[in-house]
Amino acid sequence: MNMSIWELMNHGGGTMWVVFGFSVLAVAVGIERSIAQWKFVTRARMLGDTVTRCLARGAVEEGRSACERSPSPIADVFLVGYERFGRAKLEHVATAVHRERLRVNQDLRSRLWVLGTVGATAPFVGLFGTVVGIIIAMGDLNPDQIVKLGDVARPISAALIVTAAGILVAVLAVIMNNFFNQRANRIGTEMKLLTDEFLELLSEQPGDVPGKKGKKLERETEEKKETKRTKGDDDGDREAA
Repeated sequence: MNMSIWELMNHGGGTMWVVFGFSVLAVAVGIERSIAQWKFVTRARMLGDTVTRCLARGAVEEGRSACERSPSPIADVFLVGYERFGRAKLEHVATAVHRERLRVNQDLRSRLWVLGTVGATAPFVGLFGTVVGIIIAMGDLNPDQIVKLGDVARPISAALIVTAAGILVAVLAVIMNNFFNQRANRIGTEMKLLTDEFLELLSEQPGDVPGKKGKKLERETEEKKETKRTKGDDDGDREAA
């Protein structure tokens, strides 16, 4: 079947252009997600190791500087913990860090809905183009003449190209969607492990955390009351004597 690119793209009443647009959109999202997730786990682990070593020896500011210089998105998660450490209770710090981790994890899945939509709708668009192409082909037949098989087979086979193209684009979009979703799940698990380790080490650091400070004040108050009580008992014993 010899036909030009222009004739091929005009199959199905121009529906082939829609399928082609879907393919370009799917490839663009795939490239963008590949760049966004490229070496994410490797960079996150490297930064996590650096922060862990710094916190293990008590160098809190050094770990924070490493996060500020790092291009890894997980650096934003660690920086939330550093900013709130010493100004809020430890449980509030953990809540803020996990909230930021969920935001980063959500960003990893952005625009994946486009791949899912293309995978679900491209076959139906191709089928619609095939139906339109068959209707046009049948309408061009002369009812007053004898119709040969070749006169019918050629336009129908040409119209079926649109369905084949729609199925091909849908398969590629579904494969990419599943791949990037699975990779986002893996990255999310890795971020949770690194975040939990970071919070454990951060909670062991010395600092004027409101929770710790409150407990310390309570202990000091109790000690003062106990001292006054003991002192009063001693004075009473002396007066009785």
